[in-house]
Amino acid sequence: MVAVTTPVEIAAARPRRRTPGGWGRRIVLLLAGAYFLVPIYAAGAFAVSGPDGVDALTGIGGKAGFVEAFSLSLSLTLVTTVITLLLMVPTAIWVHLRLPRVMRLFESITILPIVIPPIVLIVGVLDAAPGTLKATPYLLALEYAVLAMPFAYRSLDAGLRAIPLTTLVEASRSLGAGWVATITRVLLPNLRSALLSATVLTVALVLGEYTMASLDQYQTFPVWVVVYQQDDAHVSVAVSVLSLVATWALLMLISLIDTRRLSRARNS
Repeated sequence: MVAVTTPVEIAAARPRRRTPGGWGRRIVLLLAGAYFLVPIYAAGAFAVSGPDGVDALTGIGGKAGFVEAFSLSLSLTLVTTVITLLLMVPTAIWVHLRLPRVMRLFESITILPIVIPPIVLIVGVLDAAPGTLKATPYLLALEYAVLAMPFAYRSLDAGLRAIPLTTLVEASRSLGAGWVATITRVLLPNLRSALLSATVLTVALVLGEYTMASLDQYQTFPVWVVVYQQDDAHVSVAVSVLSLVATWALLMLISLIDTRRLSRARNS
């Protein structure tokens, strides 16, 4: 009898070729990791090399003005995130559903806060805003919502393009659901990854913005870091390193949550 070799056996007998560029990718990843980690290590070494040593890291909470500045930044983060999502989620959904022809124009409009310098925006706001609004630090939340608009919209836009938006909306409306129920019960669960991305970008922007808060003369967390640097540069660098690590950990946590959600959806 003549042995017949199947295509599967032929494929199994062939020597496996190594993926070209595998070592190149590893080298690029190592260089990228060194690019980010070496400055963080250098900053941490500088922070603990001061007269306080490790206490520069552990005693940050007791520094003058830190608690007030950090609390203000956290409250601004919460208010800005709520304002941004309440404005951008319905707007992005409406543009994708009813105004697809002006989507390019809307993308150009949402990128203006990146093109226009923040100092120009804050000067215009301080000139046009009423006195009652200028007297509250939450004027910054409105300004931060404008700055976060390009990042939030693009995150939501990517999420909306990844789902059958028209089909979901028509199915929900045909079953008698109103627009509020359609958005909250049908669309938002499918946009969870996009919402998480928009939230993280907004939080990172608020916790790192300096120009507007400084010109508004409010001591937020970034302003406190710069002001305190004049008294103790080691503590200021320590706070910056801890905030960077905390933001990085938050991004990794949200990415892990999203990955688990996707794996559960695939398994189900």
